[in-house]
Amino acid sequence: MRFDNAQEKNPYFGGGGLHQIEPGGFLKIHADFNVHPKLKLDRRLNMLIYMNKDWREEYGGHLELWDAEMRECRKRVLPLFNRTVVFSTSDRSYHGHPHPLTSPEGVTRKSVSLYYYTTGRPEEERSAAHDTIFVSPDSAR
Repeated sequence: MRFDNAQEKNPYFGGGGLHQIEPGGFLKIHADFNVHPKLKLDRRLNMLIYMNKDWREEYGGHLELWDAEMRECRKRVLPLFNRTVVFSTSDRSYHGHPHPLTSPEGVTRKSVSLYYYTTGRPEEERSAAHDTIFVSPDSAR
């Protein structure tokens, strides 16, 4: 399986497409950008599909889904082959895999990210357009 830079092939992905993390890599907890950079549509849902055959618990790479106040991780999801996670995208849908991968050399964490956009969102979810917001659980307390 080859993971190229999907952005070059389709500039409308806006961060979506194929992702690959090498051993030692991680993704800090964050809330995603809320408006598509080119189409100006509201980002509403994320869908992650994991492509990791024979992934082991000890490799780590769990997706963490945090509460809106960043007080606790509500769910940890091991990135097993064909596992799919769908969640709402808002200014407070914090997620990431903050702990470095401990997989062996040559074993990477692979996923496909797809996003759903709409024209508008509920009034209570509206905010000014912003880039990805990285947060630390410690700074939110």
